[in-house]
Amino acid sequence: MENLEEALITSWVALTGVLKNNRITQGLNYNEAIVMNIAYHYYQDGEGLTPFKSIVAQTKMLKSLVNRTIDSLVQKHLLERCEGTDKRTTFVRPVKENLPIFLKVHEQSLALARAAIGILGEEDARAFVRISGRIVSADPLNENKEQQQ
Repeated sequence: MENLEEALITSWVALTGVLKNNRITQGLNYNEAIVMNIAYHYYQDGEGLTPFKSIVAQTKMLKSLVNRTIDSLVQKHLLERCEGTDKRTTFVRPVKENLPIFLKVHEQSLALARAAIGILGEEDARAFVRISGRIVSADPLNENKEQQQ
């Protein structure tokens, strides 16, 4: 019988395998879907522009990987880069005319979430969100903090 640490890692890997499944993010790779999701939420909240630093902080990805991912999304005409008043400050925003392309992918993610809620029930799904949030907030290994700055 495996110990709790092994069971947690095994479960985590299996769950991320489901989430990274290419059939869910059609036309976008996993990193592109994550960055678009962040930019979309800023757009949806009326903020329009998404700070580059926020994408790095939320994804825990290296700056270079975020840049490559944004470049790829710019080439696909899903995001556009915008400079702030200070050239060191950069932002991105969704290309409004092409949002339906992302929303088609996003709907598949929402369908997965609805299926998971159906399996877990609303109470356990809310507990999962709360527990995941605690882990993310704690950032238990802090490995990327120095690399991101």
